[in-house]
Parts: sequence; C-alpha cells; structure tokens
Amino acid sequence: MNALKNMEIAFVAAAVLAIGSSFATADTRAVTVSADSALVAQAVDTSIPVVTVSARRLSAAEKAAFI
Repeated sequence: MNALKNMEIAFVAAAVLAIGSSFATADTRAVTVSADSALVAQAVDTSIPVVTVSARRLSAAEKAAFI
C-alpha cells in the first residue's frame, strides 16, 4: 500500500513538472499565415461526389433470413 502511495506522489510530481516546464517554454509569438489567392482558389474543390445505387431493396423476409 505504501508503494502505491509513493507511485501516486511520483506521478503527481512528474505531472506538475511537465505542466510547469510546458508553460515556461511556451512561445508567445503570434503565428502569421499568408496565402496567395491563386493558392486558395486551387484548394477549393466544388465538385460533390455522387453515389448511385441501382440495387433493389430487400424484403422483410429476406432481411430476417440474414439474421
């Protein structure tokens, strides 16, 4: 039981150190993103894929046979 308590303390200490170092090393500079209008126009795809199913529907008896 004492070993489990020590593992819990070690985990909490590691989590606190990880979170603290994460905040300490975080970069505060703003990220700027720029793209040309030609690049944006190429990224837009206006075609919508269409699927056509030409099979007949199963009847209730056929569905029950699969179960």
